[in-house]
Amino acid sequence: MRGDEAKAACPQIQLVQVPVARGKADLNLYRSAGSEVVSILAKSGKCERASIDEVYLDLTDAAESMLADAPPESLELIDEEVLKSHILGMNREDGDDFKESVRNWICREDADRRDKLLSCGIIIVAELRKQVLKETEFTCSAGIAHNKMLAKLASGMNKPAQQTVVPYAAVQELLSSLPIKKMKQLGGKLGTSLQTDLGVDTVGDLLQFSETKLQEHYGVNTGTWLWNIARGISGEEVQGRLLPKSHGSGKTFPGPRALKSLSTVQHWLNQLSEELSERLGSDLEQNKRIASTLTLHASAFRSKDSDSHKKFPSKSCPMRYGVTKIQEDAFNLFQAALREYMGSFGIKPQGNKLETWRITGLSVSASKIVDIPSGTSSIMRYFQSQPTVPSRSADGCVQGNVAMTASASEGCSEQRSTETQAAMPEVDTGVTYTLPNFENQDKDIDLVSEKDVVSCPSNEATDVSTQSESNKGTQTKKIGRKMNNSKEKNRGMPSIVDIFKNYNATPPSKQETQEDSTVSSASKRAKLSSSSHNSQVNQEVEESRETDWGYKTDEIDQSVFDELPVEIQRELRSFLRTNKQFNTGKSKGDGSTSSIAHYFPPLNR
Repeated sequence: MRGDEAKAACPQIQLVQVPVARGKADLNLYRSAGSEVVSILAKSGKCERASIDEVYLDLTDAAESMLADAPPESLELIDEEVLKSHILGMNREDGDDFKESVRNWICREDADRRDKLLSCGIIIVAELRKQVLKETEFTCSAGIAHNKMLAKLASGMNKPAQQTVVPYAAVQELLSSLPIKKMKQLGGKLGTSLQTDLGVDTVGDLLQFSETKLQEHYGVNTGTWLWNIARGISGEEVQGRLLPKSHGSGKTFPGPRALKSLSTVQHWLNQLSEELSERLGSDLEQNKRIASTLTLHASAFRSKDSDSHKKFPSKSCPMRYGVTKIQEDAFNLFQAALREYMGSFGIKPQGNKLETWRITGLSVSASKIVDIPSGTSSIMRYFQSQPTVPSRSADGCVQGNVAMTASASEGCSEQRSTETQAAMPEVDTGVTYTLPNFENQDKDIDLVSEKDVVSCPSNEATDVSTQSESNKGTQTKKIGRKMNNSKEKNRGMPSIVDIFKNYNATPPSKQETQEDSTVSSASKRAKLSSSSHNSQVNQEVEESRETDWGYKTDEIDQSVFDELPVEIQRELRSFLRTNKQFNTGKSKGDGSTSSIAHYFPPLNR
């Protein structure tokens, strides 16, 4: 019962309130308790965590081992907890002692192998339950059978703190009177269809239909599955999973508490999204897992149509990490679902009033959770682990595709801390970036593969296989130099204009292409982007600048500058104004426009 219903039935009842957070029940305490139990049970065999307080165990190997080494019939002493087991279909004469009957069933020498394995399972599970009680002070009930379906049904038959066993001989007895809606996966539309279309009220009623008949009504796969479960047959295996498949946060709003405005819906979606984000962050930190799908579920009804709450559509979208993003996406999903749910009812008058809606339940969930592939980590690691890190030096120190969010890129500073400069020894290096502080920002997580990142220790020389202008294809040249001059050390990271100054947009001649066949295009770009710190290369680039610069300043789309930080906008516009006269008369006049992406090398995907 709900609390208020219980109070009405029993005014003297003492109700215990679970912890509350964000206006709803906080189940974190229960999740932690469930994890404690799982950690103990997992030691005995393959373990699948099915919910916050439910676990499947595959004890086949343990039972086989016990049957080979110490079969139940050879045991002289059997624990009291074992003798309390409820064995369905066990023959017991009037007046027989219950525990003695259980002992006789377990220790039968003429039992078939399947029942002997169950006997071993009874002993193993009783010991596990005692261990859980000892280490956690939690009691638990158990169902013991030859498949997950039967074990699930048996686990709730004798509570609390007891165990129930389903031998093969008792399967039909268990299922014959079991309501069809009590069977897993038959509590929804399929169960309703079986009741209305075939007149099936119990699982045993399915036995009157042939497999072919069920396949005609529900398709080949579903028809065969129904035929099997009616006989207690299930091939579903226990999956080795100790962590939940999804995370969800929900709340119901019964009766007069139903939500009736977008503002109240958004408020509760924000609360639910905040909890979901917290759990996702904890899962990412502790288990190195990420979710890829966000789903919104809701139940609702329209005025004069109280049964329509079952028809509110669920909506999903790709998962974006960060509280604000989850809140935004959840509300957008709700609005899309509401438009679909209401259709024309939102504007159709009902008498003198417009059709209205009420929300009686809301939930947001994150699913399709997978382990982060080996060799990947959060991009935040590269910003928070050290005060400074090597930048893109001539060898392409950071290689591959590294994504940065807009908020992160806008926060990048072109300054360098004096403490870092003072502490930096004389080293061979390229450029060092100062990192922004992300502690107070929304932690939006992007992932990069470590195999795409090449470490460049600041105390080692960076060697690159490039070719000098005077001796192409035959020698290697070191890009980068010792920073002996204090002015150079205080110079900080280079301006983006330095990169533009050194960019060669003119395609190489055929002869140059042949000469440089041993050097990848990526290496050539790296050489130019880093040459501002090499005086010889700088001089060569400056000399060839008049003939090599190939863009048209008049036709650059100025709107792209709005996407850049203000400091870079100012610097670029100043530089482009300087070069406007320099390039006058050199454009080809082909009428094409450029985007800022034109000046960057293509990404290697």
